[in-house]
Amino acid sequence: MEHPENSSEFAGLTVNSGVAQPSIINPYLKRGRFRHKEYSVDEMVEGILRGDVTILSQAVTLIESINPDHQAKAQKVIEKCLPYSGKSVRIGISGVPGAGKSTSIDLFGTHVLDTYGGKLAVLAIDPSSERSKGSILGDKTRMEKLSTRQDAFIRPSPSAGSLGGVARKTRETVILCEAAGYDKIFIETVGVGQSETACHSMVDFFLLIQVAGTGDELQGIKRGIMEIADGIVVNKCDGDNVDRCQMAATNFRNALHFFPMPESGWLPKVLCYSGFYGYGVKEVWDMIFEYVDFVKENGYFDTRRHRQNKYWMYETIEASLRNKFYNDPIIAKRLEEAEQSVQNGEKTSFMAAYGLLDEFYAGLK
Repeated sequence: MEHPENSSEFAGLTVNSGVAQPSIINPYLKRGRFRHKEYSVDEMVEGILRGDVTILSQAVTLIESINPDHQAKAQKVIEKCLPYSGKSVRIGISGVPGAGKSTSIDLFGTHVLDTYGGKLAVLAIDPSSERSKGSILGDKTRMEKLSTRQDAFIRPSPSAGSLGGVARKTRETVILCEAAGYDKIFIETVGVGQSETACHSMVDFFLLIQVAGTGDELQGIKRGIMEIADGIVVNKCDGDNVDRCQMAATNFRNALHFFPMPESGWLPKVLCYSGFYGYGVKEVWDMIFEYVDFVKENGYFDTRRHRQNKYWMYETIEASLRNKFYNDPIIAKRLEEAEQSVQNGEKTSFMAAYGLLDEFYAGLK
């Protein structure tokens, strides 16, 4: 007898000529066999505080949901978890695609857990397709060591069109992870080049991973991601590539001197390491901890976090206003008409936009 999980009607779908269509809901789903238990706010908070990974994962899913009811519940969970957050070291990790971010995170994370103990959460942001809107979410497969550890939590999330290299809800996810006892947080960005400012605004240390021979060392004098990095590491420094990596590191160090001294008073360091062989990983962590001690001593650590809280308050206001605008029933009806006017050349894009905004503001009075 064919098992329901393997049949064509599994998960409430039938296959007709290769196209999945709705069908009668699978009885296994009806009995709740494949459904997660729905927790109350208090149950969810209690589970997070005791480090229950299943409940933490469900809470993150709740945060990422666009359902208004889910969002309201998620905000209550975040509010109750907030007093237990803030005790971690948050590290942003960025770099061009192919620089070895996921492999390096696996190596860095394993080293810090084995050496210093504690718990590590990895929030990996995967780029979403502009066409299908989907994401592979495959970063976890490249973190073979961390994915098997009980003291590590890996959560891939789609960028979903969010600019700045991170997902819109990553900031709230950090709060939940800290409340769950994770004292080290990695945020791996999508690696989009010089627009990672959103990630920089939610971490204590921003690490930029580079590789030699890509021409990036000549781009180093450009104002952008190089300017906001607290540390730069050149990966794949092994075999015949050692000389090229060391030369690239020298070029990066020279480029950093074109920038004014950061407000933190810390001059970013440039190191070489090998993610494949594990050379230089200890030195990378020594640099990170040296930075954290340095900025805590001069007070910049708290100053940076206070500014980040202010930044995300304004970001939340802007996101809320944007959602309210597009969900307004009057605007929803007028949008298509405005689009048609712009496409027909009857109105400029700006005229159409201001007209919609005027209608929106009038409806608020």
